[in-house]
Amino acid sequence: MTAWLVITARIHDREAFIAGYGPAAARLVEQYGGHYAIRAPGAQLLEGYGMDGASVVVSEWPSRAAALAFWTSPEYAEVRKLREGLADVQVMLVGD
Repeated sequence: MTAWLVITARIHDREAFIAGYGPAAARLVEQYGGHYAIRAPGAQLLEGYGMDGASVVVSEWPSRAAALAFWTSPEYAEVRKLREGLADVQVMLVGD
């Protein structure tokens, strides 16, 4: 059953974020069997609390287990360090 990682991020230094974290994370998403459904800046919050203007990334996975394997992998733990101090991030796992 399909699962999605839904990420909202307020990026403080877009150039550094895109140069380091972005490509490294994308390689691992593919390696672990996921793919991006959307990667876009400038989300407009229509209701509730959140990050108006944030970037939104949705990756699709074959299962919750596959998404969690990526998220908890030692490789991603290293890549995640590349975004420290560059963005405020919220992550949700949905599905399966």
